[in-house]
Amino acid sequence: MNTSSTCRNDSDAERAADRGILVWDAPVRVFHWLFTVCFAGAWLTAESEHWRLVHVTLGYTAGGLVIFRLAWGVIGTRYARFSSFVRGPARVSRYMLGLLHGHPQRYIGHNPAGAVAIVAILASACALTITGWASYNDTGGTWLGELHEGLANVMLILVGVHIAGVVVSSWLHRENLIGAMFRGRKTGKPDEAIRYARRGVAALMLAVVLAFWWWQWHEAPASLLSARDATSAQQTRHSDSDD
Repeated sequence: MNTSSTCRNDSDAERAADRGILVWDAPVRVFHWLFTVCFAGAWLTAESEHWRLVHVTLGYTAGGLVIFRLAWGVIGTRYARFSSFVRGPARVSRYMLGLLHGHPQRYIGHNPAGAVAIVAILASACALTITGWASYNDTGGTWLGELHEGLANVMLILVGVHIAGVVVSSWLHRENLIGAMFRGRKTGKPDEAIRYARRGVAALMLAVVLAFWWWQWHEAPASLLSARDATSAQQTRHSDSDD
């Protein structure tokens, strides 16, 4: 009887110790979903002159978001900092071996494989933004545009690998990692939590992005607007000729 009671008490204590704690601060979450929207929107509008203004605006926004994330990776909260999740090849290899055997080590923050994907995505996004800007401003030849398209395809593959990793990790660890990136919370011990969500920083970032979108829409270069208007006029003429 006493042994059984002790076991139950220990089990209850463990469940009480592990609870939903704040892991992802608000800036990390807002960055994640804004960057997702920007990349998806830019990729979908890449081949249309009519949506060129949207494509360029989202591309520039993604570049600005990456700059913010690089800075926040140095001065941000515990699990946002690169020092907390960027690890060496040996740690990544051990994690991947555990993943292949179906029992990877659980991390409160980013796991080593996820860290590799994040660094690769950020690096690719930097290159994608630079080549996109250079191509738009005609500072290179056609090869630059082709390089930009190639980098976009590389980014698409990296995003796909990242999503697959999130799904697999969620299944193996029995936790909703996608939901955690919305709510900011994961199961853990109280001493593993971050203290502040930094909502003010996230609100400022969102306000800057929205202000840039408003400015870009009202003060866009004439070349962007003329491309959009020319496409609309061409579609109108085509419609009239069909009638």
